[in-house]
Amino acid sequence: MKFEELIHGKLIKRYKRFLADITLDNGEEITAHVPNSGAMTSCIEDNCDVWVTFHDNPKRKLKYTLELTKMGENLICTNTGVANKIAIEAIENGTIKELQGYDNLKPEQKYGNQNSRIDILLWNNDSDKKCFVEIKSVSLNLGETLAFPDAKTTRGQKHLEELRDMVKEGHRAVMLYVIQRTDNLPFRIAHEIDKKYNENFEEVTSNGVEVLVYQSDINLEEINIKGINKGIKN
Repeated sequence: MKFEELIHGKLIKRYKRFLADITLDNGEEITAHVPNSGAMTSCIEDNCDVWVTFHDNPKRKLKYTLELTKMGENLICTNTGVANKIAIEAIENGTIKELQGYDNLKPEQKYGNQNSRIDILLWNNDSDKKCFVEIKSVSLNLGETLAFPDAKTTRGQKHLEELRDMVKEGHRAVMLYVIQRTDNLPFRIAHEIDKKYNENFEEVTSNGVEVLVYQSDINLEEINIKGINKGIKN
């Protein structure tokens, strides 16, 4: 996925989760929207390098969106919505081999009993069995591993349970974790951050929910899923 033109700056501070004050290279101070509801631990700090995009839409209150940060030598895509876009591209171009062979792909489809939407729904025209794919953006570095989640997530727990329910109904269900930083480290569940999510993960994966972990390739022009991650490490 090609980024829109990226504008470099330095972070002043992030606050109220969805706001960041930034000094651009031209000296202008701006407030950018932060499309990330997580703690963003290990992927943002005061005075770090950041890149934003500009959107001249009269309906937008904030014209800038935070897209990338840099911590050490690692670029990190902090826009969690990007994970869905590059996952769809990677399915369509054959990079995610485990999700090939379906006639149809639709994003954001209603499903389940809890008024939810699945990130990607796959199915064949000649079969009633569907494939439900839930996507999570991974940006947390815990030293020798990358991990999810970076904060307690009751919503994430619910998603795991809904995938398990789809398996019980005879469908295929896949939890797809997309690494949105350039560290090439093994992935794991951050049990020390959200014990309940870890328990749910172990329960649903022992009952048929599949897990895929894919790594992104990120530069200042584009971000794409490049291949499978080293795998889950406990």
